[in-house]
Amino acid sequence: MAVAPHLISRMPALASIRASVLIPLVQQIDRRSGKTDLLLASHGILRSQLEDPYAVLPMARYVALFEDAATITGEPALGARMGTGFKPADIGPIGMLFSLSPTIRSAFERLSKYVNAVQGATSSGVFEEKGDFVWSYRIVDPSMWPRRQDSEFTLAASCQLVRSCFRRGWRPIEIHLEHQAPRDTRTLERIFGASILFGQSGNRIVMSRAEADRILRTEDKSLVEILERHIADLVDQTANTDAVTQKVQALIGIYLGHKPVTVTALAAELKMSPRSLQRRLSEEGTSLRDLIRQHRQTLAAHYLGEQRATPISEVACALGYADNTVLWRALRSWKKRKPSAFG
Repeated sequence: MAVAPHLISRMPALASIRASVLIPLVQQIDRRSGKTDLLLASHGILRSQLEDPYAVLPMARYVALFEDAATITGEPALGARMGTGFKPADIGPIGMLFSLSPTIRSAFERLSKYVNAVQGATSSGVFEEKGDFVWSYRIVDPSMWPRRQDSEFTLAASCQLVRSCFRRGWRPIEIHLEHQAPRDTRTLERIFGASILFGQSGNRIVMSRAEADRILRTEDKSLVEILERHIADLVDQTANTDAVTQKVQALIGIYLGHKPVTVTALAAELKMSPRSLQRRLSEEGTSLRDLIRQHRQTLAAHYLGEQRATPISEVACALGYADNTVLWRALRSWKKRKPSAFG
């Protein structure tokens, strides 16, 4: 089952995050260090701003704060460790909706659908690959880097939600993380209970499709409707006017390197005809080919720049190329068209 268009999180112009997401991190810093207020201030945040859980803060500050918190507390895997204590109530009605879902699949579909109620600049969705069910998560702004803590926290917290809401001993098949492997991966392997692939094009939880589809409860439809109505009030009501370009960019980020990214396939996801999709993209001054190239250029600059030690074969795979030769040809072509792309 491919992800439906409404399961693709939108990317608002101003990347922000709900204050409620930051509160557990502040509590952790309070317990481990006496420098919380100083750390918050260094990122332009006051503790008083966290009193309203629905207040919004710049996403970039949250990501940078999380990285600094790991350094100050001396805990490289701070995000992942925090994720193990995550509870449905920590993300309010979205977490409760997750806990009420009849299957793991429906829980992650809802998480993908509503993640922008608490967090912007995020691409999230579900898809199937080689018979497995996959949930994908990625901050779309490449300037928000490093972001190891957010990535590991989000995936560990999501695994914890499954364990607390569905089955205590649940384990994913595989974990994908976009950053390079730390010196010691044992803590992460113990937390996730699965093999971990690093340097990937996104952050993903790969799980058993049969287990994801197993019905484990009968949901309270009336309560679900109330929660969804409340969540809808939190989500930007301009969703229906989002540019098609943004939706296509989100799909490319989720599928590239894992599923064919074609006009026909994306049009089906967006409930449009291929001709209509091409026309809408043209009206917005772009094309699917251009968007795929731009996404590949961004990823290539990320993986190949700043002395990142990512094997060229892994970069080619992440960008959806058949082999290294095709990637090198693309790199030469991009440099001819825009020499500064990898400067």
